[in-house]
Amino acid sequence: MHEVHVLITVTFPEPLLERLQAVSPQLTLHQHPSRRPQDLPADLLPEIEVLYTLRALPDPEQVPNLRWVQFHFAGIDHVIDHPLVSSGVQVTTLSGAAVPQMAEFAMMAMLALGHRLPRMWEDRNAKRWAEDRFQRFSPLELRGATVGVVGYGSIGREVARLCQTFGAEVLATKRDLKHLEDTGYIPEGLGDPRAEIPRRLYPPQALRSMVSLCDFVVVTVPLTAETRGMVDAQVLAAMKPTAFLVDISRGGVVDHGALLEALQEERIAGAALDVYPVEPLPESSPLWEMPNVILSPHVAGASPHYMERAADLFAANLRRYISGQPLLNHFDPKRGY
Repeated sequence: MHEVHVLITVTFPEPLLERLQAVSPQLTLHQHPSRRPQDLPADLLPEIEVLYTLRALPDPEQVPNLRWVQFHFAGIDHVIDHPLVSSGVQVTTLSGAAVPQMAEFAMMAMLALGHRLPRMWEDRNAKRWAEDRFQRFSPLELRGATVGVVGYGSIGREVARLCQTFGAEVLATKRDLKHLEDTGYIPEGLGDPRAEIPRRLYPPQALRSMVSLCDFVVVTVPLTAETRGMVDAQVLAAMKPTAFLVDISRGGVVDHGALLEALQEERIAGAALDVYPVEPLPESSPLWEMPNVILSPHVAGASPHYMERAADLFAANLRRYISGQPLLNHFDPKRGY
């Protein structure tokens, strides 16, 4: 039974560190907050077998005993070209740890758009009580609506579960329609493990067909070579003029040039956006002035419970690592997630 040295470069509170240490007496934890590679403890690197990191990655030759890198976030497109990621070391992500808050964010966005909250806020600022308020604020209810989920991963499955409780019909796209079961990490009781909720699952190539039937389209795919620009002018043109787009994926999945045109020409009813091709969103962007758009500063995944969920997932993977089981959320460089 050999000693496993684990370097943690984010700051876990002491109770969570104790929870991680309790996984096995084989583990020796070293917490050393580091945001940049040069901040990593050079004297410890040669003996490190497991690295938990936000983005600080050493060069492969600095970590001859490294066997596994666990990232602190689900999306790792910002480090995908680092030599360590393609070096043969196991790489896992934190996919699933942000599921509750991101799914709730999507529901909030759909309810706000459907119940005309941007218009209400506009009237509030104008101190106006519209005479035609019943027509002006006539809602698009979730009950009886059709919600299209673009990307049926852990977040998309929880969006579907919540939509089902509201009485909405769910459609979804999924890259691999031969394997429907969710094998990644997700908090117990959440999601749709066997993909039973959607009335129909579509391959990504049929995205236009799916969105043409939807009242709300929720984008949850990771950013990869395949998904970059996936929601383009053709997809937006296929949407109903009464439909809303909700984007909680990654900047670059939605073509913002095409989206601006669709919004300006009122070819879709509105959008809620949490991610952007350029972040922060430039002050010059016309999106700031659009009355039918809800903007948030890439915070859909934020939660006071994130660190605890991160520790739960890391602990689960540490148990698997010690016992020789396959790790959860294994990153596949060919897929890009």
